[in-house]
Amino acid sequence: MFSNKPVIKISAIVLFLTAALLFAFTGDEPKKPDESRFTPVTLTQPGDLDEPNTFEVLSDGRVLISERKGAIKLFDPITKMIKVIATLPVNTKYTSARGKVTEAEEGLMGLTVDPDFNKNHWIYTFYSHPTEKKWMLTRWKFENDALVAGSEKVLLQFESQREVCCHTGGGMTWDARHDLYLTIGNNTGALLSSSTDERPDKLHWDDQRGTANTNSLLGKILKIHPEPNGTYTIPAGNLFPKGMDKTRPEIYTMGHRNPWRPSIDSKTGWLYWGDIGPDATEDSDLGPKGYDELNQARKPGFFGWPYFVGPNAAFPIFDYVNGEAGPKKDPNKPINNSVNNTGLKELPAVAPPFIYYPYSASPEFPLVGTGSRSSVGGPIYHRSDRPLAKRPWPAYYEGKWLATDLARGWIMSISMKANGDYKGMEQFLPSYHPIEPIDMKFGPDGDLYVLEYGSVWFGKSDNAKLVRIEYNAGNRKPTVMASTNKQGGTVPLNITLSSAGTYDADGDALKYSWKVTTAGAQPKIYPTANPAITLTKPGVYMATLTVTDAKGASNSKTVKIIAGNEAPVVKVGLDNNSSFYFNNKPINYTVSVTDKEDGSLASGTISPAQVSMSINYTSEGFDYVQVAQEQSSVDASTQFAVAIALMSHADCKNCHSVNAVNVAPSFTDISAKYKDNPAEIERLAHTIRNGGSGHWNRPIAMPAHPAITLNDARTIVNYIINVTNNNVNTMPVKGTYTPKVPAEDNGNGSYIIRAAYTDKGNKNIPKQTTVSTIVLHNPQVWAATAPIMKNAATKVNGLDGTTNVVARKDGYIAFKKLDMTGIKQLELAATATALENNPGGTIEVRLDSPTGTLLGQIQFEQLDQKPKSLNWIKTDIKESVGMHDVYFVFKNDKAKPIDALLLFSAIKFED
Repeated sequence: MFSNKPVIKISAIVLFLTAALLFAFTGDEPKKPDESRFTPVTLTQPGDLDEPNTFEVLSDGRVLISERKGAIKLFDPITKMIKVIATLPVNTKYTSARGKVTEAEEGLMGLTVDPDFNKNHWIYTFYSHPTEKKWMLTRWKFENDALVAGSEKVLLQFESQREVCCHTGGGMTWDARHDLYLTIGNNTGALLSSSTDERPDKLHWDDQRGTANTNSLLGKILKIHPEPNGTYTIPAGNLFPKGMDKTRPEIYTMGHRNPWRPSIDSKTGWLYWGDIGPDATEDSDLGPKGYDELNQARKPGFFGWPYFVGPNAAFPIFDYVNGEAGPKKDPNKPINNSVNNTGLKELPAVAPPFIYYPYSASPEFPLVGTGSRSSVGGPIYHRSDRPLAKRPWPAYYEGKWLATDLARGWIMSISMKANGDYKGMEQFLPSYHPIEPIDMKFGPDGDLYVLEYGSVWFGKSDNAKLVRIEYNAGNRKPTVMASTNKQGGTVPLNITLSSAGTYDADGDALKYSWKVTTAGAQPKIYPTANPAITLTKPGVYMATLTVTDAKGASNSKTVKIIAGNEAPVVKVGLDNNSSFYFNNKPINYTVSVTDKEDGSLASGTISPAQVSMSINYTSEGFDYVQVAQEQSSVDASTQFAVAIALMSHADCKNCHSVNAVNVAPSFTDISAKYKDNPAEIERLAHTIRNGGSGHWNRPIAMPAHPAITLNDARTIVNYIINVTNNNVNTMPVKGTYTPKVPAEDNGNGSYIIRAAYTDKGNKNIPKQTTVSTIVLHNPQVWAATAPIMKNAATKVNGLDGTTNVVARKDGYIAFKKLDMTGIKQLELAATATALENNPGGTIEVRLDSPTGTLLGQIQFEQLDQKPKSLNWIKTDIKESVGMHDVYFVFKNDKAKPIDALLLFSAIKFED
C-alpha cells in the first residue's frame, strides 16, 4: 500500500512532463474545453458565513475562512460542516472628528497559511487592533482545530486613521522563496478624483502622506520574509534597499489606492493584483475618469496613484486654498512636494498599466462590461504547481491569469504573450454568476475556489458562500430537462411528462426513469422518456426524471404537478397587430381570465383588481424571455416584472435591498423620500446612469451605469418609487395604450404587454398562476437577424459596422411566426452596385414557404455607386391575417448561382 505512493507521484510528473514536451514540439494551441466540463459546487450552507473576505485551502481539503468581524472559520469537506475556530477582537468602526460612528472597511481583513504549514502549523492574520489605531500582521499556531492560546507573534504593525473611509487591502500570497506579500490600502478619504489636499485640517485626505510617500506603508504591496522566531527580514529585490534614508525597505510596489488579492506567477515570479480606482464617471478639469486596474509587476515599481490612474492618465494637482487646478506630474519623474510627505521627493518613474477599465465601456478591454467595478485579482494557473491534483485543469489554461471583479461578477481568463505582455481575455464559465466574489484561488485538488461575499455590505448575507469549481476530464453527467404539457388540472388529470431537451455531452446512450411521488401514496416508476400518466387523486405531485448514461453517470430534475386545481387561462387580446408596435398609434387591448373554480372576469366572479396588467417599453438588448417565465404568484410586484428583470442583470442588489439598509439606502426609504417629487424621480433615473453622491450621507458613492438607457433607468425608478404600493393592478384590464418611444432612445426596443392572475386554489390544493405575455417589436427588422437563411450569407460592412445579407439566386431568408394582420405595405432596403459586381434582382415576399402565397415583390436594379444611406423601396402587399412564417426569396433568372445578387439590409412592416 505505502510503496505505491512514490510510483504514483513519479508517474504523474512523467505524464505532465510528457504532455508539456509534446505541446512544445507540436506548437498547437490546446483546445478550449467545453463549458459543461466545469461544475460550480456550493460547499457552505446559507447563513454559514458573515462577511467572509479571504480563505486558504489546506492540503487535506479543509478550508480556513476569515470574516471582517473577526471570526476565523473552518470548513470540513467530509462532514460538509463549518465551525468557528477563533474570534479575534478587531475594530470595525470609523469615528469622525465630530464623533459620528459609521461602519468601517476594517476588521479581520486577511488570512494566509505558511508554505510549510503541514510542518509548522502557522497561519498569518492581518487585522485592525480593537482599541489602538493601528494594523497588525501576526502569526498564530493552529492545532486541534483551534488557534493555540498565547501563540500570537506580532510581525508588523503600523498606525492608521479611523476618521474617514476607506481602503485597507489585506490580501496575502507567497513566492517560491517563501517571501510574504501583503497588500495595504491607502487609508485615505475617498473622492471622485485624486486625494491631494494638503490643508492642515485635511491630513487624511492627502494620499501624498501615504501612497506616494516612500517612508509610509500605506498604499503599498509589501514583501517580507517571516522568520521562525516571529520577526521578519527584508528579502533582496524590493523597491528600496535596507537602510536607505526616508524609505521603508518592506515596500515592493507603491502608488496603490486599494490593492486587493495578490498572486505570484510561479514560473516568472511576477506579481499580479487588482486595484480599485476612484469614482469619477468622465474626464473633467479635476482629472481623468476613474479606472479600476488589474496589474502586473515584473519588478518593484511605482504604479502612479495619486498622480496617475488607468492608462497613466494624469491628475492636475488641485490647489484647495485658491480653488485652482495646477500642473500635472511628469510620469518619468514624479515629485512629491506635499507638506505631509516624510519620504523622498523624487519618486520612481510610473510603471506601465496592464488592464484598466472605467464605469463606461472600455475600448481597449470591451469584454469587462460597464457599471459598478471592484477589481479583485486572482491566481495564475500552472499545472506543475499541483502535480498530484485529482482534477487538474486542461492545458488550455496553462499560464493564464484567472481574475475576477466583485461588482461585475465575472471571471476573466487573461492570456499573455511569450514576453508577458497582454494578449487577450475571454470570460470563463459565463453561466456561473458569483455574488460579489472577494477572493479566488486554486486548491491542492486542482479546483478553483471562489469566496462570495454576498449581497449585503457590512452585514450577514444568506447568499454568502464558498464555491468550488471542479473540472471533469472524463465522463460527464447527462444534462436533464424535465417538463409537463400542463401545470396541472382537475382530477382525473391526464398529463404527459417530457424529457425534451435532455442530452449527453459525450454522446452516450441514455436510460430514462420517472418517479412520481405524493404524500401518503407509494411512488410510481415510469421507465420511459415521455410517459403519459393519469393522476386520480388531488394533491401536489413531484415528478423526478433520472437519466443515466452508458457509463453509469446520472442526473435528475424535478417538476411539480398540482392535481385538483385547474390553472387559470389568461389571454391578452389586441385589436391591432400582435408582432409590431407603431409609434403614436393606439393599441386597443382586452384581458380575459377564466378559471374553472374561480369563474371569469367577464362574469364578474374574478375581480379586475386581482389581475396584474402592465405595458413597458424596454430598450434594445433587453432579454424579454426572462419576464415570460413562470410567475410563482401574482402580487404587487408582478406589474414591475420588467424592472425586476432589468435590475437582475445590473448590480443594484450589490448595494440596495428592498427593506434592509445596506451600504446604500433601502428601496423603501428611497420611495418614502422621493415618491411625491417628480423632479427628484427624474433625477434618480439620471443618477442611475451617471452616478452620484451626497444625498444620503453615505461613504460609498453611487456608481455610474452608462450601459443602462435612460428609458430603462426610468423603468427601474418607477418600481422603486412604487415598492410600497400594495395594489396588484394599476392598469385597467381593458383599455387603450399609445406607444411613444422615449426621445432619448434609439427606437429599436420592444413593448412588453403582460397579464397575470393567481387563482384561489381549491380547498387544500395550492394556487396556480398563469402569465400571458406579448412582445411588440419595432416594425423595422434587420435582415441579418433572420433565423432561417439558405443560399445566403451575412457580411459586415467595415465602414459602419452594419451587417447585411448577401443574397444569391433562389436563396432566401425567413422570419418565424409574424402577425401579418393589418400589414398593408413593406419597405425593403437593399443595394446592388457595379463596384460589388452585383447584378441585382427581385425580392419576393411569400407566406409560410419559399414557394408559398406571393404577397408582393420589389425589383432592385444595379446602381453605379453605393448610396450614402439605406436604399429603401416601398411596395403594397396582399393583405393577410394571423401568424405566418414570412419568406424573402431572391430571384434573377439571368444570374449565375455564385453571383451575389444584392446586399439586403432591412425590412419595414407598415400598417
